[in-house]
Amino acid sequence: MDNRIHLFKIKGKNLLYDIESSSLHEVDDLTAEILKEFDGENDGEILRKFGDSAKDVLEDLHFLIKEGSLFAPKLELPKNYRPEGVVKSLCLMVAEDCNLACKYCFAEGGTYGHERAVMSPETGIRAIDFLLKTSPQREHYEIDFFGGEPLLNMETLKATTKCARDREKETGKTIKLTVTTNGILLTDEVIDWLNENNISVVLSLDGRKEVHDKVRKDRGGNPTYDRALKNFQKLVKSRNGENYYIRGTYTRENLDFTKDVAAMYDAGFRILSMEPVVLKHGELAIRKEDLPRIFEEYEILTEYYLQKLKSGDPFNFFHFNIDLQGGPCLHKRVAACGAGHEYYAVSENGDLYPCHQFVGKDEYKLGDIASGVVNVNLPDKFRSAHIFNKKKCGDCFARYLCSGGCHANAVNMNNDLFLPYEIGCEIQKKRAECALYILSK
Repeated sequence: MDNRIHLFKIKGKNLLYDIESSSLHEVDDLTAEILKEFDGENDGEILRKFGDSAKDVLEDLHFLIKEGSLFAPKLELPKNYRPEGVVKSLCLMVAEDCNLACKYCFAEGGTYGHERAVMSPETGIRAIDFLLKTSPQREHYEIDFFGGEPLLNMETLKATTKCARDREKETGKTIKLTVTTNGILLTDEVIDWLNENNISVVLSLDGRKEVHDKVRKDRGGNPTYDRALKNFQKLVKSRNGENYYIRGTYTRENLDFTKDVAAMYDAGFRILSMEPVVLKHGELAIRKEDLPRIFEEYEILTEYYLQKLKSGDPFNFFHFNIDLQGGPCLHKRVAACGAGHEYYAVSENGDLYPCHQFVGKDEYKLGDIASGVVNVNLPDKFRSAHIFNKKKCGDCFARYLCSGGCHANAVNMNNDLFLPYEIGCEIQKKRAECALYILSK
C-alpha cells in the first residue's frame, strides 16, 4: 500500500486517512482492496485485476487526487522553522517533596533523586521575572506549579502567584497559572484561594477506588482515594465543572482502563484522560505483549465515549480530540512539545531543565534563572528533535497527530532524544485511529 495513506478498518468501517492533507474518507470494501495496490498511476493494472467494477472507483479516487485530498504532496519543514526559541512557559518545581508514595512515580517520590526540598518564595518570584525578561515580546505566558506535591509549599505558591498577578497589572501581559495536585491537601481554604486567583488545576486520580489505592498510597502506606475524590469533587463543583483536568494513569494491572474512565465519569468528572505508565521494568510496566489487549481496550473506550456523546452528557477525553480542519499549524504538528526551547522546568534551587522529567539529570541542565541558559547547544538540540529528524517518524501515519512523541520518554527509555519510545508510539497510533473513527461518525 502507498505510504502516503493510511487505510484501516475499525468497527467494520474502512477509513482512509491521507497523511499529508489530513483528509479522512470512508470507503467501501472494494475501494479498500483497490487502495492496497493503487498508486495514482497504475489504472491499467487495477482494471486488469479488478475488472470493470473498478472503473467508478478509479474515477472517484482520481477526483480526490485532483482536489488534493488523496496522495497529497509531502509537506516540507518551513524555512523559518523556529529560528530562535522563544520561551513561553515555565514549570516551577515548588515542592520536590510529596506526601504520597505512588508505585510508578518517575520522580522517586517527588524528590528527583535528592533530599526533600521546597522552592523559596524568592526563587519563585525570580523565576517569574526571568520568564518576562527572557521573552519580552510575548503577550501570553504560562506557569505550571508542579512537584512532588506543590500544595506542600503554599508559602511559595502564594508569593509567586501574587507576583504573577502584580506583573500582569504592571505589564499588561497575561500569565496563565496551573497547579497539578494529588488532592490530599485541597482544604476549603486552598480551594477558595485557587478559585480567587483563577488557577487551573490538574487532578491526579486513577479511576476506580481499588486501582487507585493499590498504587497511590500515602507515605504511611494508607489508601488515598476517598480523600482525593472528596476534595476533587468539592473543587470541581466550586468552579461549575470548568477550568480543571483530571488525569489518570493505567498500568499493566488495569488494562481494562475503560472501567476507570467510567468510574471518573460516574464521579462527576467530564474533562479527563488516562495515560499509560512509562516504566522500563517492574510488575506495573507495560510490555509489548500487552499491546493487543490495550488496542482492544481503546476500542471499548471509543464505544463508551460515543455512547456518552449520544446520551447528551458527553465527556472530553484528551486523546480523542483531533481537529483535521482547524487544528494546529505545521510548526505545532512538526513538534508539539516545546521542551528545552519554549518550555523550561525550574528546580527548587533555580536550575533550568528542558522539562520536569529532566530535573536532576546533570547532562540536561540548561543553566539557572540567575545566569540564564549557559548550555546554549541544548535548546538547539531539542528544537531540532522534530519529526523530520526522527527516522522512525518518517513513515508513520500518525506523525502529524503525535508530533514525534514525548522527549523525556525517548531519553528515559532509549537514551536517545531522536528515538521515540516504541510502546508509546504503538499506543498513540491506536488512539489516533480511534479518534479518526470518532470523527467519521
